[in-house]
Amino acid sequence: MSVHVPRDDVGAPRAQAGPNPQHLLTTLLGEYLDSADASLPSMAVVAMLREFGISEPSARAALSRLTKRGLIAVRGSGRPPVYHLTPQAIARHRVRMDHFLSFGARPPRWTGDWVTVSFSIPQSGQAQSGQARSRQAQSGQAPRHAVRKALGALGFARLYDSVWIRPGSDSGPVTQALRDILDDVDGARWSVMNTRFAEETGPHGPAAAYDLAGLASAYEAFIAQYSDLRVAVRDGEIDATRALVVRTSVMDSWRKFPDIDPNLPEHLLPAPWPRQAARELMLEIHSALGSLAEARLIEVATPYWPDAASWITHFQASEDPVATPVGGGG
Repeated sequence: MSVHVPRDDVGAPRAQAGPNPQHLLTTLLGEYLDSADASLPSMAVVAMLREFGISEPSARAALSRLTKRGLIAVRGSGRPPVYHLTPQAIARHRVRMDHFLSFGARPPRWTGDWVTVSFSIPQSGQAQSGQARSRQAQSGQAPRHAVRKALGALGFARLYDSVWIRPGSDSGPVTQALRDILDDVDGARWSVMNTRFAEETGPHGPAAAYDLAGLASAYEAFIAQYSDLRVAVRDGEIDATRALVVRTSVMDSWRKFPDIDPNLPEHLLPAPWPRQAARELMLEIHSALGSLAEARLIEVATPYWPDAASWITHFQASEDPVATPVGGGG
């Protein structure tokens, strides 16, 4: 699916296919720990990830990498090491959990405005040799790649080769990004425009920039993957051990959608659009299993972290809707 590059937080690992200890640990910390004051022993993290089939070496590697990314930090110089979430990471986790749990709750307020970016970066002029041409072409590739990466991170999608769009009217962030990348590039030209489409819903309109069929398939796959789990939840068949794993799995799967879904207005989406069904499925499982999952996480962490019950909590969607930590939380 090529909607756009996910706008995940700086320092957070990219989602990957298959088991990803870094991504899983990021989800666990975001879901169940909401204080930078908590001292988290490394063996408690190892025990948490063991619930998901993650080996101790992989768990420790994930801790090391998240430390390098600034999501967690080592507290003191003792052995084995003790970690804590950074205040910056706590603030980011709260914002992200709000984003994950509230996404799709309300249709976007639509004004018909789009921010459009067009840019041109010369490949090269006349070169004296093949080697010189190669060097000149490479000199154009680096800023072109940087521009595309920055546009994707800001939620833009490519309408044509060098024309990118995103819904809305706020052009400040992209203007600054293009200045930072291209102002010192010889021959580079770029424009940022606030535009409206004369035929917004036609085949040449903005929806053509997005792989909506691929996005719909991803939502449908999510529904197919977790529909049986919802039945088991309703029937009371999920115990605390399974609750931790499946609730975390559901959120780990759902969290990609707010980043890859451009949240277009309804008149630009194919019907029927499966996002609401997927969201309701996620929320039902996530809400129903929150207390059980929290209890299991406390159970597995406490042998290595006696204060676990004072700090471990869980997020749930509130009615406004904004994610709210409940339970422990120190």
